[in-house]
Amino acid sequence: MPDLTLPDSNDSNGPRSLGRRLSMPIFLVVIGVGIIYCVTHLMHDLESVQQSSILPYLLLGVALMIALGFEFVNGFHDTANAVATVIYTHSLAPNLAVVWSGAWNFLGVLVSSGAVAFGILQLLPVELILGVGTSQGFAMVFALLIAAIIWNLGTWALGIPSSSSHTLIGSVIGVGLMNQMMHGPSGTSGVDWGQALAVGKSLLFSPLVGFILAGLLLYVMKLVVRVPALYKEPKKNTPPPFWIRCLLILTCTGVSFAHGSNDGQKGMGLIMLILIGTVPTAYALNKAVTPAETQTFLSVGHHASEVLGKYTNGAAPVADPRATVQHYVQTKTVAPDTVVALKQLTEIIDAQVGPSSSMATVPQNIVNNVRNNMYVASEALRLMDKQNAPTFAADDAAVLKNFKGQLDHSTKFIPTWVKVAVAVALGLGTMVGWKRIVVTVGERIGKTHLTYGQGASAELVAMLTIGAADVYGLPVSTTHVLSSGVAGTMAANGSGLQWRTVRSLALAWILTLPVSIGLAAGLFWVFRGLF
Repeated sequence: MPDLTLPDSNDSNGPRSLGRRLSMPIFLVVIGVGIIYCVTHLMHDLESVQQSSILPYLLLGVALMIALGFEFVNGFHDTANAVATVIYTHSLAPNLAVVWSGAWNFLGVLVSSGAVAFGILQLLPVELILGVGTSQGFAMVFALLIAAIIWNLGTWALGIPSSSSHTLIGSVIGVGLMNQMMHGPSGTSGVDWGQALAVGKSLLFSPLVGFILAGLLLYVMKLVVRVPALYKEPKKNTPPPFWIRCLLILTCTGVSFAHGSNDGQKGMGLIMLILIGTVPTAYALNKAVTPAETQTFLSVGHHASEVLGKYTNGAAPVADPRATVQHYVQTKTVAPDTVVALKQLTEIIDAQVGPSSSMATVPQNIVNNVRNNMYVASEALRLMDKQNAPTFAADDAAVLKNFKGQLDHSTKFIPTWVKVAVAVALGLGTMVGWKRIVVTVGERIGKTHLTYGQGASAELVAMLTIGAADVYGLPVSTTHVLSSGVAGTMAANGSGLQWRTVRSLALAWILTLPVSIGLAAGLFWVFRGLF
């Protein structure tokens, strides 16, 4: 087995040794700067909050610690996979690899759209999203995060690369199911199974894509790139040839960036729910929306109201527009008064935002109500477009799609400091827990040790697969894609697979959903009673 520890003192004067000695101080400085940045911006955001009780701040602190704890554990699994090949092949020292990967994870997080984060939240019942600041809202958040942390820690302790994405989605489904069971046939919505199916497909097919494409890529490489050194296993304490080392660092960089842009988002949506629930006056609406953008929002909203007016079919106004639209979101069934209620809700939003010069100046006493109105209207427009019911003319559908985009820009946002906090937590987790996963990826999937070419093939496919999923707003597992890619290269190489490890990986994949569903459902029931 390659030595995954730092070199001894005999190499203490070499440039690689100097890089290794400097990597930890650099890492700690980066982490420290990141923490200071996050705390400073959080305190700045809270300056405008008027709270008569310290309880919301205590809840905020506890919830943020648990949420960042989930991302820390996520670093054990998913981010550790991104650095597995460069550490195992001695292309980079462990500490330097973590710093390098963390930097590219951070860049990936910064450029992410948030589509994956909010796509996962769409699995949750709408009433839990709207009531995030209530007791059931906090029960939901704590149940989701703690269930995911328990399962991730358990699989990490066994050295099994398990999927944090898989776990979090199972936890979301568990909370949704328990919420429906606790309320019975009272009209309460459960899981959005249409959205769950779309997410499930991405989680199911991405490992198959990783296995097939990585194996095919290695086969093609052997035909085209006839360099024996590329297909040899790493030697103890010996870095690969320079060009191979560059190739492996490049693929590690790509996987890290793609991981940040996809996996790094998964805890962000929950962190935003925590912020909205505890300090809505600071985070319910996107204060970065400029006065000019606010005027555009109002203009588009007015146009959308006119468009909806064409499709009311003479229905009379309803007494409670938001409740009517929310009922449609829960049942996904268009009633005769659905469109007129959505038109009324659009006009209410316009009346609430109109007197203010920007989203930042909307009165504090109504911001949460405005945000909930916007969220329900956006979800209704999403479902109408998905169901094509009612059928809108092409020009009218474009207006409504534009309005939905304006609503999402005002409510579905992630502050930069949240992205920095997630990147810091991922980096710390990777630094602490990388070794177990690296050994599994390098030695326990195939019957032979991982070669340079196999590592490059698996990581290149993982990078492209995760990047493509991010474009479409679909969550995929870095763990599943990369480990299945390694297995594919072992099969293509004729190395054979260690079926004991493959069975463990498959068992973890199969059990993750039911276990996380059961854990989250049980915790949600317990926390509902406690809160």
